[in-house]
Amino acid sequence: MNQSRLVMLAMAGSAALFLSALGFQYLADLAPCKMCYWQRYPHVTAILCGFGFFIMKHPLALWLGAASALATATIGMYHAGVERGVWQGPTSCTSQSIDGLSTEELLAQIMAAPMVRCDDIAWELLGLSMAGWNAVASLGLMVIWLWASKLWTQR
Repeated sequence: MNQSRLVMLAMAGSAALFLSALGFQYLADLAPCKMCYWQRYPHVTAILCGFGFFIMKHPLALWLGAASALATATIGMYHAGVERGVWQGPTSCTSQSIDGLSTEELLAQIMAAPMVRCDDIAWELLGLSMAGWNAVASLGLMVIWLWASKLWTQR
């Protein structure tokens, strides 16, 4: 496979993941949490890196595409861990302990809680949540970006 096709494949992969997230949001009515949004930004960056590569033909765009894919994969792994209770997520989007809270403190916590929590699994397939699947797919996209950059160095 040549370098241009690899870059197009990586761009298409990020576009597919990004559009899938929008589809789940707007067609399936699954509201995203804060960390879901965080996972989307690197996909847009990766797509822009692909366009940048085709315009400038500079290998830095390939490395930035790989870094973007790694970034969204890392966020996805972190998010999947938060969903499974492996580690604590950001306090701005996860549930808090209510032990020892007064009624007023509990009411204040409920009123300040985000609409969509990051530690809830809204959808899963074969035991992986959307965040987990994003991590797996994005690691694959990172490999494609790195493969394209290897072809650049072999020129």
